[in-house]
Amino acid sequence: MTRAERFVDINASASEIYALAQDVAHWPDILPHYRWVRVLRESDGSRVIEMAARRDWIPVRWTALQTLDPQTPLIRFTHLSGWTKGMEVAWTFQARGAVTRVTIVHELASTPLRFAGTWFERRVICDFFIQSIAGRTLARMKELAEAHHG
Repeated sequence: MTRAERFVDINASASEIYALAQDVAHWPDILPHYRWVRVLRESDGSRVIEMAARRDWIPVRWTALQTLDPQTPLIRFTHLSGWTKGMEVAWTFQARGAVTRVTIVHELASTPLRFAGTWFERRVICDFFIQSIAGRTLARMKELAEAHHG
């Protein structure tokens, strides 16, 4: 299993950050590296979404099931298609004094490109694509949440 983790400490409450992060349909409006997000189906507490972003000039796209737990708070994604099919993603929100630590964990058991091996999964998919996009997402969420909070 390949695992990638990123976190940021944000000077805002978990509920404020969760409200911003769970609203994926509006990510392209607030996250410049997202090209589009389409909600394909929605039910109580979950959405099937098609997401498209950029890693620098390289376009990426995937479909995921988003599951929402506002009480915990916790946001989960299960990738349903793309190179990351089967990947599990969890956004957690942990109060740490005056700040909230927001952590994104990506766990990828294997990819449809299994023949390429774990080196490809670690260096290309996780390090080059996932860590870059997750880092930009968290940095922008921090900027927006702190501007709204402060």
